[in-house]
Amino acid sequence: MTLHYGFDSLPKGLRTVVTVGSFDGVHSGHRQLLDHLLAMSGRLSAESVVVTFEPHPRIAMGRAEGMRLLTSVEERALLLGRYGVDRVVVAHFDERFRSQSYKEFVRGSLVERLGMVGMVVGYNHRLGRENEGNYDSLLPLSSELGFALQRVEQYTDSGDKVSSTVVRRLLEEGSVERAREIMGHAYIIAGRLQDGRLHIEDEYKLLPADGEYDAMVDGVPRCVVISGCELIVENVIDKDIIVEL
Repeated sequence: MTLHYGFDSLPKGLRTVVTVGSFDGVHSGHRQLLDHLLAMSGRLSAESVVVTFEPHPRIAMGRAEGMRLLTSVEERALLLGRYGVDRVVVAHFDERFRSQSYKEFVRGSLVERLGMVGMVVGYNHRLGRENEGNYDSLLPLSSELGFALQRVEQYTDSGDKVSSTVVRRLLEEGSVERAREIMGHAYIIAGRLQDGRLHIEDEYKLLPADGEYDAMVDGVPRCVVISGCELIVENVIDKDIIVEL
């Protein structure tokens, strides 16, 4: 997987199938989209690409009070790479980006810069200024610009709606096992270990409720403690690590 910051960092001559979104947590609902993304990229002999945002749109628009994220950009890219996505493009979400119409974004960034020949969208997907771009409005644009378009319906797990909001609530309750089931993978926390404490760069990163948890630390089984917004790992040398709960 190749991580790109901005569309200007992309090589020329790409042929891609694209999906766009925050993908916070890369949970099993997201993975339904990714299944279709990978299948379509195979059919069209194209690379699979996820376009995501930094900062999160809510943060960029000043609506981040009380907000916590399941994944930093780097953690998101790690999970997407594990799932088989070829490229992740991080779009800087600023006023200029937000003010684009969906037609400008699709034509300029996705078709012209990314060489998009296919696009996969969720059942409630919106993009562009005023969230005016959805499946119905994208359909005529796909015919005009010559890319395939596919919509993926909502995914549920044992009757429960699967969303990043649901996963956040479970982690805040300390229900890590159920959160892991809904995500379809362990909850990952990346950071720099110093004096037994994990220093996390992203100020919005969510830590589960206080308690002791069985975890994998860089692939080795260990017990970690979360207390007072700190994650404690004993008997590990100071270094960059990945904790998987």
